[in-house]
Amino acid sequence: MVRKGLGLTFEGGAFVEQYMLGDVEVDWAMPRGYGIRSMHQTDGETDDLLVCIPLPGRRRYRMSMLVPSDLAGTGTPAADKIAHGFEAGPAPELSHIQAVLDRLSPQPTRASNLRWSSVFRISHRIVDSYGRGRVFVAGDAAHIHPPTGAQGMNTGIQDAHNLAWKVALAVSGAAAPDLLDSYDAERRPVGEEVVGRTVRSAREGIGAGSSDPDYVIRREAQLLISYADSPIVGEPASNAGLAPGSRAPDARGLTRTTVAFPLRLFTLLAGPNHTLLLYADDSVDARGLELLEAAATSVDAATGGLVDTYLVASPAAEVGETVLPLIRDRDGEFARAYGAEGAAAFVIRPDGYLGFRQSPVAVDGLTGYLKPTFR
Repeated sequence: MVRKGLGLTFEGGAFVEQYMLGDVEVDWAMPRGYGIRSMHQTDGETDDLLVCIPLPGRRRYRMSMLVPSDLAGTGTPAADKIAHGFEAGPAPELSHIQAVLDRLSPQPTRASNLRWSSVFRISHRIVDSYGRGRVFVAGDAAHIHPPTGAQGMNTGIQDAHNLAWKVALAVSGAAAPDLLDSYDAERRPVGEEVVGRTVRSAREGIGAGSSDPDYVIRREAQLLISYADSPIVGEPASNAGLAPGSRAPDARGLTRTTVAFPLRLFTLLAGPNHTLLLYADDSVDARGLELLEAAATSVDAATGGLVDTYLVASPAAEVGETVLPLIRDRDGEFARAYGAEGAAAFVIRPDGYLGFRQSPVAVDGLTGYLKPTFR
């Protein structure tokens, strides 16, 4: 109703296949915690499928399979019907699940203790815009897709987080006029990629198209999302280092006066505000420190105090007289992760993405970057 009222389209389609789910226990000797995918193909088409996802408990799995003919509904969903999710009708029984295990299980096994089962369909659709005026859509209201890789919740939560900090600035009167437009610009390309990838994964399996398991795991965990093309992200820096629009990495081994244990960078980023990290290494002199402090003052004035600022300094940097909250990069992990050297500035958004980096620091450039975000 909301989509139709806003005039949003929801383009895509539905899988012809129907699937069934069942939560069961099995008596096999497969290693604990491993997911299993097994399929049979004829002339390149998958005609038999078994996916087993481990659940808490002893040898308990949620199993997904193609629906046998005696449980399948009739007909193909109409092109304009959003056929997605559980369907009414008879639920799969243990015998239906056992028949698939007999064909595709990696080793002989017997299923038992069926707790829950259902038949479901899968659609893949996405809106043409994530909002109209003062109304926005997120999560399943904006995109639906196969559950392969468990991408739906991750994507929806990240939609909401991306939108939430922007709405918070808008309702407080602190947002730049076009800030909310960046929600669609940043998140709809992510939704399009997730819909396309999960459709491919449902057909071919997770990891299809890449032989690098490290890359596949990080991609499925959505740690590789980039907002580099966003209208509110700074231009790439000329020197090497973490690119604006990338997820801000953590750094350990940070120390602070009167704190008896090392800190993680993520601890400093946990609040609802933007964070300005000013960096100084051993080469920064008193004049350079004054410039960093002036940059912090200008950012505070430009944002109405809505940016949390820290000075991250190398162990030997002579910055002990600074008025800024001082964090020491004891192990150099921050400098390595961010490619920081000399005097540098990094702006990290509330959703944990690097929005801007600069070295050497120029106050006008730093405050200019903030104008599309803050009024």
